[in-house]
Amino acid sequence: MISQDHIVTGIVVKAYGGFFYVHDGLTVRECTLRGRLRYTKKKVMVGDRVQIVTGQDNKGVVENLLPRRSVLERPAVANVDQAVIVFSLCDPEPNLGLLERFLITTMLNKINPIICFNKVDLAKESQAEIVSRYRENYNVIVTSAVTGEGLDFLRQALNDSITVFAGPSGVGKSTLLNAIIPGLKQKTGEISVRLKSGKHTTRHSELIALPGGGFVVDTPGFSNMDLPDLKPEALAGFFPGIGDYQTNCYFNGCLHYKEPGCTIKKAVEEGRIEGARYRQYLEFLEQLLDRRRR
Repeated sequence: MISQDHIVTGIVVKAYGGFFYVHDGLTVRECTLRGRLRYTKKKVMVGDRVQIVTGQDNKGVVENLLPRRSVLERPAVANVDQAVIVFSLCDPEPNLGLLERFLITTMLNKINPIICFNKVDLAKESQAEIVSRYRENYNVIVTSAVTGEGLDFLRQALNDSITVFAGPSGVGKSTLLNAIIPGLKQKTGEISVRLKSGKHTTRHSELIALPGGGFVVDTPGFSNMDLPDLKPEALAGFFPGIGDYQTNCYFNGCLHYKEPGCTIKKAVEEGRIEGARYRQYLEFLEQLLDRRRR
């Protein structure tokens, strides 16, 4: 029987090469999994709270996986409080469809989204409209790792939370983390001039302790993300500023597509809902309807 004195609770900060690195509040221990955990359907993830049996030389064995309050599958992280979704305003140009898919994913998983538009020092005046569009409905921070603009706001937003940094390759996630965490020295990559995309500089998800408390997760960059599996009728609720108008539609279960008496379509026509966001909604709606027909 294992003595309770040797069981401690910690958080998985990195999983690599079959080992799980667990922060127990004092130190990071290199742990293996107890045999029965290797064959369960619920795999141990970065961010998981676990019970470990401690050993010598900062080693240990993961005995139990504690309940999760949230899960992201891509990037694969558990117990995240908020997501800083990083997109550059240019070089590379922001893919707003990808941004919307990630916003939906975070809200679906009850994770608070924060949009970080980086590289404002390179932005054109016309790109300020993108920032204004999202500021109406989301917490938006505009940053530049070069000039330091917005970095204090970003630091404050991270305190005492587990925060995932996510976004496409080349938008400056690792550079931002270098700027806000002293001595981090995350490996960064240069933008490919020919492809206008970034090299993947982060190979695996890892929790990084913050000086002010809490952790951040720097994740591998990605260039695409599937739309979560939603009921078409529920989609508008994941578009703040659009879903607010749907309660007075003529038909119950209105998809705000081709139905008459739709208050959302009327709001678009009157300029109260931006046409670009409504078109993005329709694109996602058609994808969900296509899935239902298959």
